[in-house]
Amino acid sequence: MASASPSTEEKPVDTRDALDILESETKEATKDAEINRILNAFRLDAYAVLGLQPGVPDSDIKVTYRKKSLLIHPDKTRNPLAPDAFDRLKKAQTELLDEKHREKLDEAIADARTLLMREKKWTADSPETRTDEFKRLWADKTKFVLIENEQRRRRQMKAQMQEEGREQRREEEEIEQRKRKRQHEQDWEATRDVRINSWRQFQKGKSGSADGGGKKKKKLKPIG
Repeated sequence: MASASPSTEEKPVDTRDALDILESETKEATKDAEINRILNAFRLDAYAVLGLQPGVPDSDIKVTYRKKSLLIHPDKTRNPLAPDAFDRLKKAQTELLDEKHREKLDEAIADARTLLMREKKWTADSPETRTDEFKRLWADKTKFVLIENEQRRRRQMKAQMQEEGREQRREEEEIEQRKRKRQHEQDWEATRDVRINSWRQFQKGKSGSADGGGKKKKKLKPIG
């Protein structure tokens, strides 16, 4: 007697070795952790996004970016946040390899350290500067300085755009004035013959009036 067919489809059996499964899950967990770290890093600090310390050579920046970009590449992970993290990682590398941008970032980090030590009345020899707490405070102060710098940059950009807008309006007004002047000159030239003919007719009329009205009437002699 034939056995009854199952009412539900059987789930496919995972034939992979248990160690392979565990390794795959571990890799995904590592990718997820790195993606979360990147997205939670202070985005104005490219060092923090890449997980590097200030002062590293360009070669370290390139190597670190390559390793991390391969790890979290959107094509190699199921994490839906991978594209955003990948873009931030790429942007951080670009900023650090840009000499001017990196110089400004290093300057902001140095300013933050100076401000913190001034507030705490510490010197370079103070033992507090060699603690993890100091690193945390320094990181917080760096965020503060970078945010202030970014706000200043945006204000300057806004003012520049406003000035450029005013300059553009002035240029447009000057162009419009020149157009009106050219149009006036063209209109004036276009009516030149008409005006000349009108003037000639006017002069001719005056001359005719002068000839006709210029004759003296003879005085009548009195009778007797």
